Amino acid sequence: MFAELGHFALILALAASLLQLLVPAYGLVTRNGRALSVASSAAQAQFFLMLTAYLCLTYCFIDKDFSVAYVAANSHSNLPLMYRISAVWGAHEGSFLLWGLMLSGWTLAVSIFNRRLPQDLAATVLAVLGFISIGFLLFMLLTSNPFDRLFPVPLEGQDLNPLLQDPGLIIHPPTLYMGYVGLSVAFAFAVAALITGKLDSAWVRWTRPWTTAAWAFLTMGITLGSWWAYNELGWGGWWFWDPVENASFMPWLVGTALIHSLAATEKRGVFKSWTVLLAIAAFSLSLLGTFLVRSGVLTSVHAFASDPERGVFILAFLLLVVGSSLALFAVRAPVVKSQVGFAMWSRETFLLINNIILVVSSAMILLGTLYPLVLDALTGTKLSVGPPYFDALFVPLMGLLMAMMAVGVMVRWKDTPLKWLTSMLVPVLITTAVLAFALTFLHGEFRWSVLGVCLLSLWVVLAGLRDIREKTRHKGLLKGLPSLTRSYWGMQVAHLGMAVCAVGVILTTVGSFERDMRMSPGDSVEIGGYRFIFEGAEHFEGPNFTSDKGTVRVLQDEREIAVLHPEKRLYTVQQTVMTEAGIDAGITRDLFVALGESLEGGDWAVRVHIKPFVRWIWLGALLMGLGGLLAAADKRYRMKVRTKVRDALGMAGARA
Repeated sequence: MFAELGHFALILALAASLLQLLVPAYGLVTRNGRALSVASSAAQAQFFLMLTAYLCLTYCFIDKDFSVAYVAANSHSNLPLMYRISAVWGAHEGSFLLWGLMLSGWTLAVSIFNRRLPQDLAATVLAVLGFISIGFLLFMLLTSNPFDRLFPVPLEGQDLNPLLQDPGLIIHPPTLYMGYVGLSVAFAFAVAALITGKLDSAWVRWTRPWTTAAWAFLTMGITLGSWWAYNELGWGGWWFWDPVENASFMPWLVGTALIHSLAATEKRGVFKSWTVLLAIAAFSLSLLGTFLVRSGVLTSVHAFASDPERGVFILAFLLLVVGSSLALFAVRAPVVKSQVGFAMWSRETFLLINNIILVVSSAMILLGTLYPLVLDALTGTKLSVGPPYFDALFVPLMGLLMAMMAVGVMVRWKDTPLKWLTSMLVPVLITTAVLAFALTFLHGEFRWSVLGVCLLSLWVVLAGLRDIREKTRHKGLLKGLPSLTRSYWGMQVAHLGMAVCAVGVILTTVGSFERDMRMSPGDSVEIGGYRFIFEGAEHFEGPNFTSDKGTVRVLQDEREIAVLHPEKRLYTVQQTVMTEAGIDAGITRDLFVALGESLEGGDWAVRVHIKPFVRWIWLGALLMGLGGLLAAADKRYRMKVRTKVRDALGMAGARA
C-alpha cells in the first residue's frame, strides 16, 4: 500500500498548497492576522506530506515493487541498491517529485527563517510559493503520477537508463534542482514586494541570502553535470552547448546578474526595476528549461520526456507565471522606480554594465537555443546552431565582463575620484601585463588567445588582492583580514573561481591532444610526451551488465605513471552499449582513454586524450559556488532561530 499512501500524500499536499495560497490571500485583503498566519503552518504541513510521498516512492524502488509503473520502467532486480535509490529521480515522474520536494523544502525554510519579516510580506511570499506548488502538484497528479499501478504486474523491470548508472548522477540532479527551485524564492519575494509595495533595503536584505544560496547550488549543479558528461559520455568534452545544458545556463547567467543587482539595491536603493525583473526572468527561465527538457521538443541525453500533453501543461503554466508577474510589474511600476543618482565612475555603473552583459549573454543563448525550434515549427526547415555560434558571441562578452569585474571591485559607491582610481589600477595593470606575458611564454607555444585569457584572469585576481590590501590598510593586513565580512570574502572567492575557470577553459581548449587509432594487444603510441601501451581487454560480468575491460599502461620517460582501465559495457536488459573512460586525473592534466568498437583479431578502436588543466574548469566553478555559500552565510543575514526551528518542526510534524 506504499504507492497508495504516496499518492494520497500528494493529494493532501495539494490541499495544503491551496490553503497556503487562498487563506493568506483572504487575510491580506481583509487584514486578518490569523488568516495570514495559516501560510506558515500550511507550508510546513506541505513539506512533510511531500517528504512522505517521496519516501514511499523510494521504498517502492528498494522493495522492487514492479506493480508501480514508474518502478517497473526504471528499475531491475539486479540494479545495485545505490542506483535503485537514485532511480527515484532518474526519469520524468520521479524527477518531478524530487522537484516538488525541493520546492516544499525551500518553502519550509522560508517559513521558519523569515519570522522577522512583516507578517503581510512573509505570508504573501509563502502564498506565491503555494501558487507555484499548486501548479507542480497538479501537473504531477494529472499527467505525471509516479504512483500509477501497472496490471498485469511484470515479473521484471526494464532497468534504469544506463547513462544514469553513474555516481555523478546520484548528486548532480538534486544539487541542480536545489538551484533551479531555489530561484522560485527570489521570484516569490519579488512578486510579494510588488503586491505589498514593500520594496526597500530591508526587503533586499531578506531576499539576498535566499537568492545567493540558490545561485550557489545552481552553480555546483551545472558543474557536476559537466563533470558527469566528461566522465560518462566517453567523448572527452566538458561542454557542448547542448540545448538542455543551455536551459540550465541561462537562469544561471540571469541569476548572476540578480545577485549583483540585489547588492546595489540594498546598498544604494538603485536598480529596483532591474532587481524585480531579473528575479522574474531567472525563475521564468527555470520554467522554460523545465518545458524544454520535458516536452519532447528537444532530443538530448539530458532530456526526460517526450509527451506533448505534458509539454502543453508546462507551457501554459509558464505563460501564466510570466504573464501575471509582468502584468503585476506593469501595474506597480511606480513602486519600483529608483530615485537615487550616481556618477559614471561608481560601483553602480559597473554593476549596471555587469547586468547588461549577463542579460545579453543569456538572450544570445536563448536565441541560439529557441530559433531552430521556432523555425522548424513554422517552416519545417532544420537548422543546427552549434558551438561556432555560441563561442563567437559568448567568449567576447565574457572577456568584457572580466575586464569590468576588476574595475568594479575597486570603485566606490556613488562616485570615485578618478585620480585615486588610477593610482589603484595602474600598478595592477602593469603587474598583470608582466605576469601574463611571462606565463604565456612559459606555457610553450605563444598564442594570443592564451595571452588574452591570462591577462584577464590575472587582472581579476590582482585587482581583488589590491582591494583587500586597500580595505585592511588602516588596521594592518593581519588584523584587518578577520574584520572583512563573509559576504566580501564570498565575492572574492567567486571572482577567483571565474578566473581559474577561464584559465582552465583556454588551456584545455588550445593544448589538448586527441588521437583515434586501431590498437592490438601490445601496441603502443606516443602522444604529448606520454607512451600509451594497450595490453588488451578482458571480459567480465557486472551485476546488470557485461563488460570488456581494457588495460592501458602509461609511461613518461620510461617510468610507469598510471594504469588505466577503459570499459565497453553492454547493459543486458536494455541492450545498450556504454563507454566507461579510463582517466588518470591530475591538477595540470588528465590522461583520458576510451574504448571504441571491437575489431577483428582482438583489435580495438581506441581514443586517447590529453586534457591539460581541464580540472581547473570544475575547480573554478566550485570556487564560485563556495563563494556564493560564503556570501549567503554572512552574519547580517543570521537570525536566532534554533528554538523556532525546533518548535516549527514539532508543530508541522503533528499537523502532518
